[in-house]
Formats: sequence, structure tokens, C-alpha cells
Amino acid sequence: MEKRSLAKRMGQHAYLMRLLVRRNIKNQYYRSFIGILWTVLNPLLNMLVMAFVFSQIFGRGNTGGLDYSIYILSGNIIFGIMRSSTSGSLPCLVGQRDMLQKTKVPISMFPTANVFSSLVTFGFSFIALVVVALFRFWAGAYQFHWETIMVLVLLPAITLFSLGLSYFLSALYVFFRDLKHIYSVLLTLWTYLTPLFYTIDRLDNPMVSSVIEFNPMYHYVSYFRDLLVGNIPTLGEHIICYAFGLGMFAFGALFLLAVRNKIAAKL
Repeated sequence: MEKRSLAKRMGQHAYLMRLLVRRNIKNQYYRSFIGILWTVLNPLLNMLVMAFVFSQIFGRGNTGGLDYSIYILSGNIIFGIMRSSTSGSLPCLVGQRDMLQKTKVPISMFPTANVFSSLVTFGFSFIALVVVALFRFWAGAYQFHWETIMVLVLLPAITLFSLGLSYFLSALYVFFRDLKHIYSVLLTLWTYLTPLFYTIDRLDNPMVSSVIEFNPMYHYVSYFRDLLVGNIPTLGEHIICYAFGLGMFAFGALFLLAVRNKIAAKL
């Protein structure tokens, strides 16, 4: 009887999760003329702007043999998983005040839905990357490599990292609403401290280079780019990526668990 009740609750939670993810995707492009197609067009347009600015004005640097347009796009779509997950999760508990007060839905479900929504968006953005890679392949500027499929090994690590950070931020925002403005600034700084549109060799300051080495998103982006040029990341790089992911997930989940009862009262 208990097993049947547990299975029923899990089924209900899975159904609600699908609804939340679907709603998040629809809300991103509500009343947009071309709707979800923007998930493919948006990274393409950003890539075109950055490629023009940093190849024609500032110079591109050494991309490790990776075509510059693919270099930019690959970094943006990996970083975008974390950025959209955390930005969407920040106010999600406050925004679902009525549902949390009237139902017994686990509070972790709402930030989790935002992370899964970001993974769906990544899937569409990956299509944009394939389209660009095909054009560059026909131009003789890129070669496809089977190692790219190993992105499936990377995704669990960055998903765990995004989940943990989303849990922490969504819980903290309930008590500290100014976090929304502070995190916006921190996210901008984080973007510039991750080599999305520039290369490490362009940095003259060794201190900044050292800081970037401790940036989890630098390792996730570098991992993906290694795959795109046909290199399998080392065991050490696998350990680093999953250590960041598991560490952040544990921290965020424990923090959310610790303040769970206070969140209900604060809402």
C-alpha cells in the first residue's frame, strides 16, 4: 500500500514537472510572432554580433583550432544553461507563493523545473550549433568529430551545478529580495570572467588568468570545446567538472532543506 502511494505521488510530481517545464518554455516567448523558433535564432544572432565585433575590431586570439563562430556559439550555449537556470529560479518560490501555501508540492520542484527548461533550450540551441557547423564544414573551416556526442557526459555535471545554485538562490531570495539586483551584476561579471568570446591567450594579467582557472563555467565550456575539436578531456578534467557539480548540488540542496520551514513562514 505504501509503495503504491509513493508511486502515485511520484507520478503526480512527474506530471507537474512536465507542466512547469512546458509553461516555462511557453512563457519565454509569449506573444512572440515566431515563438519557440527564437531558441534557435537567438544564439545565432548573438554569435553573429560577437563574431563580427571580436574578429574584426578586437581580434580573436588563439581558439585552439576551433572555428571562431563555433567557438563563440559553443561557449554561449553551455554558459546559457547555468545563466537561464539561475535567473529563472531566483524569484520562482516567491512567484509561486499561492501554490506553495495551498498544496504540499516540494519547494525544490520549481527551481528544478527551471533547470530542466534550460536543458530543453540547450537542445534547441544545439541545433543552431549544428547548423553553423554545417555551413563552416562546407566552407572547409570545420570538421565534425564523433567525440562531440560526449556532451552527454558533460550535461549531468552542469545540470547538478545549475540545480545546486538554483536551489540556493531561490531560497535566499525569499529572505533577501535585493539579491535580484546583486545577482544581475555578479552574473555580468561571471560572463566576462568566462572566455565565451575571447581566448585565454589574450589575457596579460596572470592574476585574472588564475581566477578564471577556478571558475566552474570555464571548465564546462572548455570541456565542450575540446569535444568539438576532437579531443577527449582528461580524467582530471572529468573529476573537476563533476566535483564542481556535486559540490554545488550538495550545498544548494542542504541550504534549501535547512531553511525549508522558514520559507513557508516567510512567504
